Amino acid sequence: MENIIEIKNLCFSYPADEGETPVQVLKNVNLEIKKGEFMAILGHNGSGKSTLAKHINGILLPTSGTVTVDGISTADEEKIFDLRCRAGMVFQNPDNQIVSSVVEEDVAFALENLGVPYEEMRKRVDDALKDVNMYEYRNHSPAQLSGGQKQRIAIAGIIAMKPECIILDEPTAMLDPQGRKEVMAVIKRMNREHGITIVLITHYMDEAAQCGRVVVMDKGNVIFDDTPKAVFSHVEDVKAIGLDVPQATELAWELRKAGYDIPQDILTEDECAEAIKRLFEGE
Repeated sequence: MENIIEIKNLCFSYPADEGETPVQVLKNVNLEIKKGEFMAILGHNGSGKSTLAKHINGILLPTSGTVTVDGISTADEEKIFDLRCRAGMVFQNPDNQIVSSVVEEDVAFALENLGVPYEEMRKRVDDALKDVNMYEYRNHSPAQLSGGQKQRIAIAGIIAMKPECIILDEPTAMLDPQGRKEVMAVIKRMNREHGITIVLITHYMDEAAQCGRVVVMDKGNVIFDDTPKAVFSHVEDVKAIGLDVPQATELAWELRKAGYDIPQDILTEDECAEAIKRLFEGE
């Protein structure tokens, strides 16, 4: 399958105040993301993961190196509008993305700016709201909604633009467990049913475990890039950079340290329970 995003030798430094040295946040990052992929990018605060996300959407431009999305360079100012139609961005705080006092008007906002004809816009808005299970709230005020519902509305506004890729920068960080669950269900369905490429920036290990690929960043570098099972099997290395691993993975790791014969690549509660069951059956 062909790549939709190609990041080559990407370096980025935030400008410094007079007399100070610029702070390099990304250091020679190389990544290829295929169409239809569902991947997570992990890293502690300051690792560069959100800065990387903003490069994919063209919010930030490389100090050196290149970022292309569906063949469009983020440095091509004349095509930045086309790029952002292909790669939509969802941010941490949904209140920062909601611009209207009525849900369906908010979802239609970008389409109106694109000049989409009314009938087409009506269909796209309705379809997007149904995709995120918010159609029945179409005439509500966003102010009446929960955090999870607001975030689903923000995602609907991106879906309505029919992007090839959605970059989500910690979209569940401000949500309660139910809101997190709702948003993750929507993201997974967009990938599964519509083939939208998902790049999920998160600090929740259980969310990353649901993805097909996990990239771990530390100090502006990519240090792991593999399946969740492969990445989280490096428990000590992941913990050494200040991250956790899924709870089931950690329990299996502790049992192994205690001398029990438990597989190293445990990822889910079900896998852990089955491994423990086999231990007792073998006694």
